[in-house]
Amino acid sequence: MPKMTNAFREAVALAATSQGTWISLHTSDPGTTGDGEVTGGSPAYARKQTTWTGGASDGTVVGTEVEFDVPAGTFTHISCWTAATGGTFQWSQSINGITFPGQGKLRITPMFSVPQGS
Repeated sequence: MPKMTNAFREAVALAATSQGTWISLHTSDPGTTGDGEVTGGSPAYARKQTTWTGGASDGTVVGTEVEFDVPAGTFTHISCWTAATGGTFQWSQSINGITFPGQGKLRITPMFSVPQGS
C-alpha cells in the first residue's frame, strides 16, 4: 500500500463516500455484493440515509447517525449503497456482532477511513 499524505487520504475518503449515502445492516459478511441484508421486523427494517462530512484532514469521514428498526437477531456488518432499495453496493465494514433478543432499534454512526500506507 502506498504512503499517503493525510490530505490525500481525506480526499480519497470524501470521493468514496460521495458514491453512496444509504446504509444497510447485515446478519453476515456481505462480501462484495451486499448479501445477508436484514429483513423483517415490525416496524420493518429499511436502509437509512446518512450525510457524510469530512473533518480533520485525517482520512476519516463520518456520517450522521442512522437508526434501524431491527427484528431479533445478530447484526455483524453495515454497508453503503447508492439507493434506498436496489441500487449499487459500494462497501461494507464489520460492527462486531450486536445481538437483539427481540424487536428493537439499533443506532449506528457510520465512518469510512482510508488507512495510512506502510
